[in-house]
Amino acid sequence: MKRVIVISTSLRHGSNSDMLADQFVEGAQSAGNDVEKISLMGKDVQFCKGCLACQKLGRCVIKDDVNDIIAKVLEADVVCWATPIYYYEMSGQMKTLIDRLNAMYPLDYKFRDVYLLTTAAEDGEETPKRAVAGLTGWIDCFPKSRLAGTLFCGGVNDPRDIVGNNKLQEAFELGKAIC
Repeated sequence: MKRVIVISTSLRHGSNSDMLADQFVEGAQSAGNDVEKISLMGKDVQFCKGCLACQKLGRCVIKDDVNDIIAKVLEADVVCWATPIYYYEMSGQMKTLIDRLNAMYPLDYKFRDVYLLTTAAEDGEETPKRAVAGLTGWIDCFPKSRLAGTLFCGGVNDPRDIVGNNKLQEAFELGKAIC
């Protein structure tokens, strides 16, 4: 059994990326894993100020929800990010959280496998590439970890457009393969 953290970064109710995240969660749970989904909806995630105090303290000095998220990510074996693609890039709130996870850099961490689930109105093969590259930049700072898998569903714009799409089953299977 693995400890899996799924971070859903969409702030829109009924979002397509959040629905992919839910299916990944269900799949990972069906394989017997301990899974927790963290939604950024309603969370206080402020911008990094670049003070680098976190490098000495092992936590961020900003008083918001990020230190709690950091504690969970550090203890996870698997981290899965879910984000809508805006202008061919990850959501701003995902990038803001990644910047704030800088406090983890000098700390020991358990996660080895990182997954990325993305959705976008645009359906081109190149659509998620910059988001994948951005997340890979974060993963590269944690040399014991790797990008274990990605899943992209294009052509979904409005909330819940993804209903009935086979990518939901693919997200379930991706989560189910974690063991």
